[in-house]
Amino acid sequence: MHQPLEQVSIKNEFLSLKVLNYGARIQELLFRDKKGNWQNMVVGLKGPEEYLKDSVSLGACVGRFAGRISSGGFTLDEVFYPLHNEAGIHLHGGKEGFAYKYWEIMEVSNGNVPYIKLSYSSPHLEEGYPGDLRVNLTYQLEKNSLKITHEATTDRNTVVNLTNHSYFKLDEENSVSHYELQLGSKQVLETHSDLLPTGKLLDIDQTEWDFQELKAIGQTRFDTPFTLHSNFVARVSSPRSGIRMQVTTNQPAVVVFTPPWFAGICFETQNYPDTPNIPAFPSCLLKAGETYLNQSIFTFDLVP
Repeated sequence: MHQPLEQVSIKNEFLSLKVLNYGARIQELLFRDKKGNWQNMVVGLKGPEEYLKDSVSLGACVGRFAGRISSGGFTLDEVFYPLHNEAGIHLHGGKEGFAYKYWEIMEVSNGNVPYIKLSYSSPHLEEGYPGDLRVNLTYQLEKNSLKITHEATTDRNTVVNLTNHSYFKLDEENSVSHYELQLGSKQVLETHSDLLPTGKLLDIDQTEWDFQELKAIGQTRFDTPFTLHSNFVARVSSPRSGIRMQVTTNQPAVVVFTPPWFAGICFETQNYPDTPNIPAFPSCLLKAGETYLNQSIFTFDLVP
């Protein structure tokens, strides 16, 4: 029996946001293009019910662990926790991750700095993960920026890696190859053919992943984990609409993804993939009494 689908909205003079309780999804994020027309900045479906058939985490919160985990699970405190996997790969939190759960809408504020707060409680061993995990997610509009804050607490040691999975689309074209992109990264994680990381970092100078300077995406197709060396993640713009977006985060990495099925680009700000199985990577351990925090900001303006 499905819970009732709920949709809530907030707006200010720059942005208008619609969010669903199913997957805590961003359904619509409106900003004005250079002609003054409102454009939806994310790939979204018209009716909330359509999201029940979605299989690509459109606009959703992805967890408990965004990205891939190898080896059919992980060992924590000398206990092996098996996870749902397909061909040895656990992806985006499992068979039914946070993107496909009903969240509780805790608060909607339409004040000077409007926000929507949602929460989800993930019980011990849901999808195989240890610990009762309580997640709070806030979408907040600050002038021309959308701030997304993921927080989580646990009653026992666990691993956490949350992200938002919006596919950004800055114009009406059916491709993103004309977008201009700059990334705040000097290295990518080397990956096997199944996109699991090898554990090595590779310099991107003079490679197809070198977007240290602003340039057109062209034929580059991304499903790629980049390391970050500052809070600057990306700057991307469309010469068609004149809209530009800048992304910043407190996370150590971003997975940039351009799906083969439709026009859009994801900036999945997060920890490194497969961190539970690669000790050299930044830790994703969350201990009881600590608070996980992923804070990422998406700022929109027009190219001068």
